[in-house]
Amino acid sequence: MKLTMLGTGNAPVTECYNTCFVISDDARHLLVDGGGGNTVLAQLKRAGIDWKDLREIFVTHKHIDHLLGIVWLMRMICQNMRRGTYEGEATIYAHDEVIKILRDMAQTLLAAKDAAFIDDRLHLVVVEDGEHVELIGHDVTFFDIASTKAKQFGFHMDLGDDRSLCCCGDEPYNEREEPYAAGSTWLLHEAFCLHEQADIFHPYEKHHSTVKDACELAERLGVENLVLYHTEDRNIARRRELYTAEGSRYYHGNLLVPDDLDVIEL
Repeated sequence: MKLTMLGTGNAPVTECYNTCFVISDDARHLLVDGGGGNTVLAQLKRAGIDWKDLREIFVTHKHIDHLLGIVWLMRMICQNMRRGTYEGEATIYAHDEVIKILRDMAQTLLAAKDAAFIDDRLHLVVVEDGEHVELIGHDVTFFDIASTKAKQFGFHMDLGDDRSLCCCGDEPYNEREEPYAAGSTWLLHEAFCLHEQADIFHPYEKHHSTVKDACELAERLGVENLVLYHTEDRNIARRRELYTAEGSRYYHGNLLVPDDLDVIEL
């Protein structure tokens, strides 16, 4: 299995793409979020992942830097279903608010002949807090992260062989996530900026974490591998070096600060 980071940045970045990624198990792919536009198509192409091979998509929440790329994929999938160049069916999973927005946008923005494939071959499925679903052959549990900004779900994936992956979305860890995050093999957590630059980027005003915060959390939860994403981009050239240097003071597991298109073996 592998994790391909299509984007690693927060909402207003221009030096990288918004945070979204693909979890792959052989030829099966789960796309998580789509970033803020059709750059998701370019990132998939650069990563060597054919968007026509996507059958399962999960959207964490309604913010435009996560949602709008999904609208582009809906357009491409429906168009190619109509043309006979997309085989089979596809499913987008999200909580009720996101599904309603995607359904409304599809009906408003897509051509009627393409929107006709919604609920026929492109399924929009509402998931609930604590619900289990099998995705790319693995048990996945969705959970509400108790966001104070917009309703948002994370997920826990059973990787097999007593290994697990937990995605906490793009907001700081909440104690209600402990059953899913504690002791996880892989923890995906946002880190808006360096702790020493909090006075510059004001992460707490935006309800985000610093590198120090995320690393202290992973240390406390006994996480084996920590992946930091959803960052600022002013330090992009030295982001990995700077974030790793700060984070390693607080976390003694395997700390990863990926760039866009990096591939991580799970």
